[in-house]
Amino acid sequence: MAIIATIMNISTGRPIQKMSFGRMPKPWASFNLETGERVTAERIDVGTPAHGKFVAPVSIWVTPKTPKSVS
Repeated sequence: MAIIATIMNISTGRPIQKMSFGRMPKPWASFNLETGERVTAERIDVGTPAHGKFVAPVSIWVTPKTPKSVS
């Protein structure tokens, strides 16, 4: 079962993108964002599923090196 995680910016607290993983990533896992930037997971939060649901929300916190422009 694939893990769908929200990639979060640790400095702003805002989501960057959604990403799918084949298995739960480790806190030191490195991966590429849609922009091509390579980042390392610093913290992984797993929430509790909503009542009657099976899927738990997963947040992966990273520090991107390039600032994202807001349009």
